[in-house]
Amino acid sequence: MRNTAKITTAALAVGALTLGLTACGGSDDDKALTVAATPTPQGEILQYVKDNLAKKAGLDLKVQEYTDYVTPNTAVQQGEVDANYFQHKPYLDDFNKKKGTDIVPVPGSTVHLEPLGVYSKKIKKLDELKNGNTVALPNDTTNEARALKLLADNGLIELKDGVGFTATPKDIVKNPKDLKFKELEAAQVPRSLADVDAAVINGNYAIEADLSPKKNAIVAEAVKGNPFGNFLAVKKGEENKPEVKKLAKLLTSPEVKKFIEDKYDGAVVPAF
Repeated sequence: MRNTAKITTAALAVGALTLGLTACGGSDDDKALTVAATPTPQGEILQYVKDNLAKKAGLDLKVQEYTDYVTPNTAVQQGEVDANYFQHKPYLDDFNKKKGTDIVPVPGSTVHLEPLGVYSKKIKKLDELKNGNTVALPNDTTNEARALKLLADNGLIELKDGVGFTATPKDIVKNPKDLKFKELEAAQVPRSLADVDAAVINGNYAIEADLSPKKNAIVAEAVKGNPFGNFLAVKKGEENKPEVKKLAKLLTSPEVKKFIEDKYDGAVVPAF
């Protein structure tokens, strides 16, 4: 029994020492930057930075992918990740207002724009839409407004004055073709193409569905003056962390600009 006690005591001492060493050696992980992103193109752009630029810049970058537009923000707010890269300013402003979060863009970190487009498996021109046809839209506030504005800019509908980034189908004041609108979670819209007459699809989800605003869209958003650039975002107060500023600089580097231009052929465009 005495020998057993000695062995147990020694084992506990070794365990405590190991735990102490682990805690001391964990400082590198503490400096790692974990970023939440949607897979395409944000996850791919981050992976390019991780594989080609981060090590040389002394940045330990970890990428965590999500397929929705809510979890990346809640994860930042709750401290599960350090930053996210998936959204534009109108969406973030609306999210903060509705959810009571305090997430902010990192200054100088706007990376790219994904032009929203109208796609269809049934028509090739918008004027081929018939009375009563159905158009699918993303259902989150700002992207739905953005989709409706694209339809309005192309003469299909007319929106109430001043609705801005909060427009919904209820704000349509003229709808000559009596179009019906199917509101879906943004990721689901490309999958609805077979069931609707046309769909307004976010650029990242279009890419995932092998659709290109440049080649496949019937009409797409203009790039010039577009307020929907995607940026790096963090919880308020963490904008000036060295790792965050380092990643912002890498994301807006000439190397990333070339990567975007070469890989996406106009489906994603640099915004810096």
